[in-house]
Amino acid sequence: MDLRIFTEPQQGATYDTLLAVAKATEDLSFDAFFRSDHYLAMGSGDGLPGPTDAWITLAGLARETKRIRLGTLMTAATFRLPGVLAIQVAQVDQMSGGRVELGLGAGWFEQEHTAYGIPFPKEKFARLEEQLAIVTGLWETKPGDTFDFHGTHYDLTDSPALPKPAQAKIPVLIGGHGASRTPKLTARFADEFNMPFASIEDSERQFGRVRAAVEAVGRKADDLVYSNALVVCVGKDDQEVARRAAAIGREVDELKENGLAGTPSEVVDKIGRYAEVGSRRFYLQVLDLADLDHLELISAQVQAQLS
Repeated sequence: MDLRIFTEPQQGATYDTLLAVAKATEDLSFDAFFRSDHYLAMGSGDGLPGPTDAWITLAGLARETKRIRLGTLMTAATFRLPGVLAIQVAQVDQMSGGRVELGLGAGWFEQEHTAYGIPFPKEKFARLEEQLAIVTGLWETKPGDTFDFHGTHYDLTDSPALPKPAQAKIPVLIGGHGASRTPKLTARFADEFNMPFASIEDSERQFGRVRAAVEAVGRKADDLVYSNALVVCVGKDDQEVARRAAAIGREVDELKENGLAGTPSEVVDKIGRYAEVGSRRFYLQVLDLADLDHLELISAQVQAQLS
């Protein structure tokens, strides 16, 4: 059972803050440090001191960590051209010694596109499909060969398909609640399917759809990792849970309903119920990045029970 730390830096975080969290992630034996790929704060927060770029951040962390996996949940296909993205991710993979994973999604937050002058196309899913084909195709092209792709949205001719990642295959994550197109896309391209912020019942239903789609294309359903992303708020007692919930502007009952919240034993029990429907990896959405004691508690009293 993998526990990964998942951050939302657009809500307000410097690179140094993210570095501290990533080093704690490594020191406390978590599996990976992931971050969102957004440029605008959501909700009532001011997002100060401003956004950090996902792949620039991960490039820095690649040189300042040694063990943990590094990745995005999820990079927006609207932010980067696929050829450029393939180069960026491959380079960060080289810089990390082969520890990078790419979560890629269609992009959805129109306001951040407007704020930073990023085109927000009406048809996003078809672009995502082409991006996945291009990025994975560039990485898979043998050295000395060239890559061509002629699609509706992107056109590549005689690409040298360089550089190559350090890994033989960078794991690709796809996620979402879509009942038809998302499972089919996952079956074609993904090594992991992630169900974000969903109930046990909805996760079970979507995992079933993905497994069926994977088997329909001749792959083994168990070849994929099935994971959940959930907000986390753990305390050694009810008072500490309430304090941590207040610090992130959330209610305890709501967090217990929609995330992994409560005492360590309560959280371990809920993780077990997700595991019963097929989840094998959890992205713990940590919203108070200054509270490193929170990570220590999760490591010592949640992760230790799952090992």
